[in-house]
Amino acid sequence: MARYDNILELEPELGGSGLRIGIVMSRFNLDVSEGLLGACTAELTKCGVEESAMLLVTVPGALEIPLTLQKMALTDQFDALIALGAVIRGDTYHFEVVANESASGLAAVQLDTGIPVANGILTTQNEDDALSRMRTKGIETAQAAIEMANLLRQLDEISQ
Repeated sequence: MARYDNILELEPELGGSGLRIGIVMSRFNLDVSEGLLGACTAELTKCGVEESAMLLVTVPGALEIPLTLQKMALTDQFDALIALGAVIRGDTYHFEVVANESASGLAAVQLDTGIPVANGILTTQNEDDALSRMRTKGIETAQAAIEMANLLRQLDEISQ
């Protein structure tokens, strides 16, 4: 539904049929990561992404996610990528380093490759917060990946 007269407006599209989605999941804080994954893949399937069009790769922690996503993006086999994991605050500065560097890495991958990366890496104060947010974040991450893949396709179509 257009909100502006005389202006072309691209609407969000959450249909996932025909999309190929790559998922990289951290094994650190595995219970949370698997909760994110379950919600994410259920939403991808609900939106029409075929299970055979999804690839899951696991890595040790959040800092390893960007490199793996970059390698996947460079194969040109995916319409969108998803990062899943949890960085939970501890007693040291390490939380800030991991949270900031992983987020920066995800942004760099999508800007360098043109493949959208949906950020499903939770950064929370404690495990209870992570567990309470994992379902919603998993769903939102799936939707963001689908929406961005479709948006980029729409932009390619109108530029031709």
